[in-house]
Amino acid sequence: MKILIIEDDAQTRDYVAAGLKEAGHTVDAAKDGYEGLFLAQEASYGLLVVDRMLPGMDGLSLVKKLRGAGSSVPVLFLTTMCGIDDRVEGLNAGADDYLVKPFAFSELEARVNALLRRPRETIEQKFLKVSGLEIDLMKRLVTRDGQCIDLQPTEFRLLEYLVRHAGQVVTRTMLLENVWDFHFDPKTNIVETHISRVRSKLNVGDKPDLIQTVRGAGYRVYETL
Repeated sequence: MKILIIEDDAQTRDYVAAGLKEAGHTVDAAKDGYEGLFLAQEASYGLLVVDRMLPGMDGLSLVKKLRGAGSSVPVLFLTTMCGIDDRVEGLNAGADDYLVKPFAFSELEARVNALLRRPRETIEQKFLKVSGLEIDLMKRLVTRDGQCIDLQPTEFRLLEYLVRHAGQVVTRTMLLENVWDFHFDPKTNIVETHISRVRSKLNVGDKPDLIQTVRGAGYRVYETL
């Protein structure tokens, strides 16, 4: 798999690049945010490994620009910023995982492999549809009854996951693992906050609520009559 490392510290950059190459990956590297953004937009990568504190353009801004341009490439943040608010901010910006420095390469490799195992949209499946809601997976657009719904990248992934499992109860843990790639409970209301935001955007004009809260269990998208 082709991986791009965006890291200004040469020692860390070389260490990660060497390890990933030994694991069989093709690796490119950038030393600042502007170079990293250029490479990420010019070439096709299976994964980006991004330092949050970069010269020129910080990692948070870089990922926001990529997501705003419609890129869905998985992003793993590497950072010394270890607070829970820092992690939430990074994930809300569009990152898929968050690893704090210093780190063991074995953990980095495990997280890289987990992100690369995530199922990608197949060419055959371009749209998801349920109860007047349509998700264009190629253009990353959402409409309900023909009206365009403006969603942030994380909101899009959340709705996509719920719709892919329409009719099924999706637990909070499932959402944390599959939308945010959290394999622990961050002890915040990140799921509930995003559910509320998506609901408010989908239900404009007093439309029926597509996202049902199943008390004590989770959430479910269901067909309306």
